[in-house]
Amino acid sequence: MYTLSGFADEIADDLETQLDVLNEVGIDHLDLRSVDGTNVLDLDDGEAELIRGSLEKRGFSVAAIGSPIGKIGIEDDFEPHKDRFERALELSEFFGADYIRLFSYWMPEDNDPTEYRDEVMYRMRWKADRAEAAGITILHENEKDIYGDTPERCRDLVEAVDSPAFGLIFDPANFLEIGVRPYPDAFVQLVEHVEALHIKDAVYGERGNIRPAGEGDGEIPATVEALAKRGFVGYTSLEPHLAEAFETGGYSGPKAFKLAANAFVDILEEQDLAYQ
Repeated sequence: MYTLSGFADEIADDLETQLDVLNEVGIDHLDLRSVDGTNVLDLDDGEAELIRGSLEKRGFSVAAIGSPIGKIGIEDDFEPHKDRFERALELSEFFGADYIRLFSYWMPEDNDPTEYRDEVMYRMRWKADRAEAAGITILHENEKDIYGDTPERCRDLVEAVDSPAFGLIFDPANFLEIGVRPYPDAFVQLVEHVEALHIKDAVYGERGNIRPAGEGDGEIPATVEALAKRGFVGYTSLEPHLAEAFETGGYSGPKAFKLAANAFVDILEEQDLAYQ
């Protein structure tokens, strides 16, 4: 069973437009990343209360806190980032989200990422320990140019941290942009640790050439079929990036977001896969 969600700030800045479009495409979950241009971790308590009230009134749930945790340089001071992570834990509990999305740190250009492995693992274990104590699961996204951008290092992360509170997000487009075939190459290395999918497609070996699901080289139909055969139950979050992609997120607009949602639903229905 696939539960559909989406990064609603890809639709528009304001929450009501975000929810209107999600409702139009039959999605009642969202990955909360920003509202009115304010990142989720920068919301004050009053703003968070208003957002939660709007979500509850309209019947929406938060699938994950779409945090930017881990999107700092590995050589940057970790102490302030700990406070940011504690805020992510607070907001996850506040919004009733089981997951926090995060990353594994920008690597210095032209340096071998393995030189920073020990520091990456220290930071990730610290967060996994805090998440486990809070009853939250942290999910690592295979973003470009971080430690865990390749399938080998994603697997290294999840196996070295070895925590029930730490899993993986599988993003086919991000693998394609660094010249990795997501299916079957990355898939076979990571499948047992995948707890969620980010849905966007791309052209192999090209950065920025993002497509709706099924229109690139991501083999998304084969991926969702293979996961279903393994009994996958989890979130599939639309993150289309069809108009713009930038360091802290992306943007599609209402029309392109609906196109992306319909493209993915078409794939699920063609494969006769259950979704909600």
